[in-house]
Amino acid sequence: MNMDDSLLKKNKEVVRRFNEEVIQNGNVEVFNDLMDDDFINNSAPEGGDKTKQGMIHTFNAILRPAMPDMKVAIYQQVAEGDWVTTRKNIKGTHSGVFLGIEATGKEISIDVIDMVRLKNGKYIEHWGINTLSAVLAELRK
Repeated sequence: MNMDDSLLKKNKEVVRRFNEEVIQNGNVEVFNDLMDDDFINNSAPEGGDKTKQGMIHTFNAILRPAMPDMKVAIYQQVAEGDWVTTRKNIKGTHSGVFLGIEATGKEISIDVIDMVRLKNGKYIEHWGINTLSAVLAELRK
């Protein structure tokens, strides 16, 4: 394995750890370890907080209360340069208020593809697309 392969493998591991320990488990200490102070979330909602504080707020103040049993499944990761692209799913039971929608008991399943740029093993930039709007439309029915 050459040096580039080693860095790509390390970067993929950082993203895997973020998904498991931060998104799935809500670990703020690991979040702080993995986030660069200059992080920018290019996929934050219009007018939303694009900083790392906005990112942890999404996971721990919006998603986790709505589905405390949340699990993240990573299907695929591709790394190139300082970027890691991940295709994943975030799933859980809608047992709490979710963006104004009272608990339905239904399964929430959000498909996500995101791209993370890493700098010195930390998240510095994020882009992503997901099926959240379709999920919300289904829950409102």
